[in-house]
Order: sequence, then C-alpha cells, then structure tokens
Amino acid sequence: MGNTMFNNSIFKLKKVVLATSLLAVTGAANAGYTVKLDDGDTITFGGYIKADVRSISGDVSSPVTNDDYWIGHAAVVDDISSTKFSANETRFNTKYVHGDVTGFIELDFYGGGGNEIVSNSSHPRLRHAFIKYKNILVGQTWTTFMNTSAIAEAANFGGPLNATAFIRQGQVRYTMGGLQLSLENPHSDKGDSSQDSIPDFIAKYNFKGDWGNVSVSALARQLNTVGGDTESAVGFGVAGRIKTFGKDDLRFQVHGGNTGRYVGVVAARDLVGEEAEETTSYMVAYRHFWTDDMRSTVFYGSTEADLADTKRNHVAVNLFKNFTKQLSFGVEVGNFEMNEVNKDSNYLQFSAKYVL
Repeated sequence: MGNTMFNNSIFKLKKVVLATSLLAVTGAANAGYTVKLDDGDTITFGGYIKADVRSISGDVSSPVTNDDYWIGHAAVVDDISSTKFSANETRFNTKYVHGDVTGFIELDFYGGGGNEIVSNSSHPRLRHAFIKYKNILVGQTWTTFMNTSAIAEAANFGGPLNATAFIRQGQVRYTMGGLQLSLENPHSDKGDSSQDSIPDFIAKYNFKGDWGNVSVSALARQLNTVGGDTESAVGFGVAGRIKTFGKDDLRFQVHGGNTGRYVGVVAARDLVGEEAEETTSYMVAYRHFWTDDMRSTVFYGSTEADLADTKRNHVAVNLFKNFTKQLSFGVEVGNFEMNEVNKDSNYLQFSAKYVL
C-alpha cells in the first residue's frame, strides 16, 4: 500500500516536471510567457522593464511622484531645472487560470523609498490583485469607470493623466456581454472618509466592432463632508479607441459632472468645502505609424474644476521605435500648464522598454 502511494506520487511528480520542462511556452511580445500544465491549467508570467531619463524646466513640478511623471496636480516652484534617471515603472505580473477561475497579481516599484545616497532601493507596490470566476470579478483592479484602451501611448506614465480616468481600487464587478456593473471602494476625498459606508456604484456599456470600441459609463456616489453632511455625486464618461488609416488610431475621453478622484489624478477633488466639485475633462490622442516598427502619438488633455476655479493642461508628442518585438526606445517632449496661475513647465523624456 505504502509503495503504491509512493510510486503514484513519483509518477505524478514526473508528469508535472515533464509538463513544466517540455511544456508549450509562448513568448508573444505583449502576452508574457505561458506555461501549460498537464491538467489544463496555465500560468502566465508577464510585465516589462522600463528605464527613463527625464528633464524638466519651468515653474511647476509634480509634488507626489518626485517628477517621475505628470499627474493632475502640480506645485509652483519657480525656475525648476532637474534631470532624473528612473526604472520605477518596471513591473511584473502573474496570472493563473484553472477552468473558469482566473487569479491575477501585479507589482511595480512606485511604492516609495529610493535613497539616492545609498542604493536607490524602491519599494514594490501592489497594482492589481483579483480573482475572476465566469462573469464575476472581485479584488483590486482598474475601476469599471475606465476604458483602458483609450489611454494614450506615452513615455510619461499614463500620458495626460490630468484628463484621464485612471484609478485602481477594490471592487465587485459583474459582466454580461457589453454591460458591466460594479460596487467599488468609497472614499470622500477632502471630506470625512471615515464615514464612507455606501460603495460607489458604476455602470458601463461597451460598444465594439471592427472599427474599434466606445464605452459609455456612469458613476454614482455618496460623499461625506467634514461638516457631517452628505453630498450626492454623479458623473459620466464617454471614451474610446477608433481605427483610422492603416494601423493608426484615435483615442479620446470626455468626462463631466462630479467625477472627482476618478478622473485627472487630483486635477480636481471630490469636495470643495461642503460641496461636490463639478469638473469637465477631455483628452484626445492620435497615434500614427510611420513604419511597421516606428510610431508617434500626439496628445492633449485638459481638466477644468468649477468650484476650485482651476484648469490643468498637458500636451506632448513622442516617437517610439521597436528594435525587436520586445525592445523599444522612445523620446517625448511636452508641456504641463497650470492655467489658473499662468505657470507651466516643459519636459524631455527618453525611455527604453523591454517587454517580458
């Protein structure tokens, strides 16, 4: 009996070893490397290594990211002139698929740290961690309010973040065809977030075809003010990616209402005093392929906040060239402007990216 169990275990172990040594390993440029196990399960490893050199000159800087990239908020710093080398955008992810169940986790290195005097150690940061079973997703990932295909290709992380729906958070999402419904983590930015008890509700419908895709989304929240009152907040978004000529595409986003923290990465806040902020945001990006392995994107994004009386603009153009399917180099020049104080900064960024 004991020998039989031992032999069966050895046999199973040999099958696993054989499956993970002879297995079909695929290495498509953007798909990662997939290991097919003998029981039909798959493990995919993906991510990329990205190195950036970034120079900024002007009167504003990004206070949150130490000038790694532009977000929707900036600080007035007269006559700034800085150059920074960084590899923090580098990321790694793993996906495990077992029948109808998918588990996914991804990390990058924007978690803080980075002592330049000693070793510039940057802390890992959780980006995604979710489980998907058939039409149900639970965990942390991109908000359902987003259309990720409508994000501009840029050297600056996320492109014009000042006007883009861009947030990851915990949620429960249901998908049925083009319709997606979700309950997501509530947070009253600039309010009393300790009293947030009603999840944010998001509905989105995706239209897809050979021409590309367009999504229409709606957002409903209850915001808790510092004074102890509640404010209803609703917002909307229309975003998409449309194929044009050859491999070219047009990407766009338009958002309005009380979108707050969901759009612009603090270009506008949820609350100003005891009132929900009203914002208008739009982004447009056109990507043109000069050759099969060389392309450029020109983009513009703007967010205007009513109560705070602010307006943030970001414009840039770039050029990327692939030297292999996995390896590309790029350069981008752009300008970030705080219109309400008539201050701006220019930037020049070089990037190297190797997709795992």
